[in-house]
Amino acid sequence: MRFSANLSMLFTEKPLIERFKAAKDSGFEAVEIQFPYELSAETIFEQLEKYKLPLVLFNVDADDLLQGGEGLAAVPEKMHQFEDVVNQAAQYAKLLKPEFINVLPGCCFDHSRIETYRKTLIENLKTAIRHFSRIGISTVFEAINTYDMPGFLIHSSRQMLQLMSDIDHPKLLMQYDIYHMSKMNEDIHGFINKHAREIGHIQFADNPGRGQPGSGKLNFADIFRTINQSDYQGWVGAEYKPIGITQSSLAWMG
Repeated sequence: MRFSANLSMLFTEKPLIERFKAAKDSGFEAVEIQFPYELSAETIFEQLEKYKLPLVLFNVDADDLLQGGEGLAAVPEKMHQFEDVVNQAAQYAKLLKPEFINVLPGCCFDHSRIETYRKTLIENLKTAIRHFSRIGISTVFEAINTYDMPGFLIHSSRQMLQLMSDIDHPKLLMQYDIYHMSKMNEDIHGFINKHAREIGHIQFADNPGRGQPGSGKLNFADIFRTINQSDYQGWVGAEYKPIGITQSSLAWMG
């Protein structure tokens, strides 16, 4: 299996600019970044070239989502803002050439507006696909558990599959997060086995706690075996919160 280091979660003992080297030195063959925009695309490109690391994925900006807001991708009143951040991501992608760009669906706090938000998300995903496919990049989206993010619009495998069906575009795939789906008591092994070809990217952390493998209850030997034996061909992203310094959390790579 091919593991990528999520530089927004790992090696946070160091500034972002130094995490590329740390990932390479630790044995990772690729990197991903949640939101790369604190550095210029040119600066990131230099680090990727220097350490011969492909960039697997980064996210479209999500506005206030990580601060407890609804985010961007499903809010009807923010469609123009969403198109602006898609253009920003596309400019980064032209230089950095990631395999995928992730769109976080975001939250809906007013249950009476869920259908309106869902329709907005579909239209915004179509906008992202249109922009990113022009430069040869696929779009992914992910489900996030509603314990960590109450009100998250897409929070189950069923909802991901429905969204895939509604949009039905070859450049749209799922980002499957093992931690989030475990929190929602989903059948991780069954889903990966059945839908591997519709998954563009997999990320993982243990549950509970979102720490490294071995810090919670998940059997990662079994999970990695399932991924390895499935039709999934992509990278597997380490997107966890290390307990202690990152270097001491990497025993699972051995």
